[in-house]
Amino acid sequence: MVIIGAGECGTRAAFALREAGYDGTVTLVGAEAHLPYERPPLSKESMVDPEAPSIKAIADAARLAEHHIDLLGSTSATSIDRANCSIRLTNGSDLDYDKLLIATGSLPRKLPLQGLGLRCLDLRTFDDALAIRAHLHAGSHIAVVGGGFIGLELAASARNLGALVTVIEAQPRILMRGVPAEIAQVVHEAHDAEGVDIICGDGIASIEDDGASVHITLSSGQVVAADLAIIGIGALPVTALAETSGLALNNGIAVDARLRTSDPHIFAAGDCCSFPLAIYGDRRVRLESWRSAQEHGVLAARNMLGAEEAHAAVPWFWSDQYGLTLQIAGLPDEGELTVRRDLDDGAFILFHLKNDGRLVAASGIGPGNAVARDIRLAEMLIGKSARPDAVALASPSTKLKSLLAA
Repeated sequence: MVIIGAGECGTRAAFALREAGYDGTVTLVGAEAHLPYERPPLSKESMVDPEAPSIKAIADAARLAEHHIDLLGSTSATSIDRANCSIRLTNGSDLDYDKLLIATGSLPRKLPLQGLGLRCLDLRTFDDALAIRAHLHAGSHIAVVGGGFIGLELAASARNLGALVTVIEAQPRILMRGVPAEIAQVVHEAHDAEGVDIICGDGIASIEDDGASVHITLSSGQVVAADLAIIGIGALPVTALAETSGLALNNGIAVDARLRTSDPHIFAAGDCCSFPLAIYGDRRVRLESWRSAQEHGVLAARNMLGAEEAHAAVPWFWSDQYGLTLQIAGLPDEGELTVRRDLDDGAFILFHLKNDGRLVAASGIGPGNAVARDIRLAEMLIGKSARPDAVALASPSTKLKSLLAA
């Protein structure tokens, strides 16, 4: 078994193969020199570490060795020979496979403008985190281009370290993708309270990095001067290897519900692939999510061994900023009706339902773990295609566990 991509998804798949009893060779091919590590902390707790960003390893060398997983670090696949079931590596060698998993993830979308230099950075790897952290200190001015999860988490981390922060979002509000406006407003107000300047509805006309500072000219004519510009305008799936190999693409590498590509010997999982979600009428989605990467890795491993299991998990996302935790289960844009449940300490949950009463998503925000339990129960209701009573959903006195039992 060969896995291309030693991130969350690929590494989890390697261990899942062993947990399922597979005793053949497992080779994990990773482009980075580092051992496999978690990426979500890079924009949050690792970024604000008093010393410097640190790696939160998924598995150390001893654990990889214990499970007989061969990690080829600082190595990438350059091509796939599907006829002979082998891949060519950057060192010129070939690696044969019985089954192949592509878990190449995604890369930050590039800002399509001239003038970007060494003070215009994005965040994907641990090395990126080190480069960004070098600029985050009291008195520095950071411009964050993009008001999505990564941009806002980095804005919060920068403020935590004493930097001045301006967030530039071309859309009418922050968190336009997949986050209801009511929750986005709470996040906006939290950033306002911490002194972050958020500019919405204004695109970037030009950007100039002279090596000492960055000057960003907005469409309105306003100029934002900063010591560093962090670009966070989304991510693109890494599909070049699949494309040159003739695999089907559709907003990423196209796979079926079992994560199998158009080649029965090749699977794809994680950020790099799109797949059908049965609970939404086989709507094809591509999820950039830590938990989805974990779930995909385990599912792909079992199916590489012939399990033939279809994807059945409900999408789940989260973000931590200023002590607030945002959690979303399901896809809110599938909803046609919204019911709000208010909890203690300003926390609340929005339940998103179809017109027929079926619960399709739940979005919540509050301090700490205020919404975690109810979001988890809502996730279970979504998975069961439940039609809970709307009045009961709105009432904090009604336990969601009772609705699940019903």
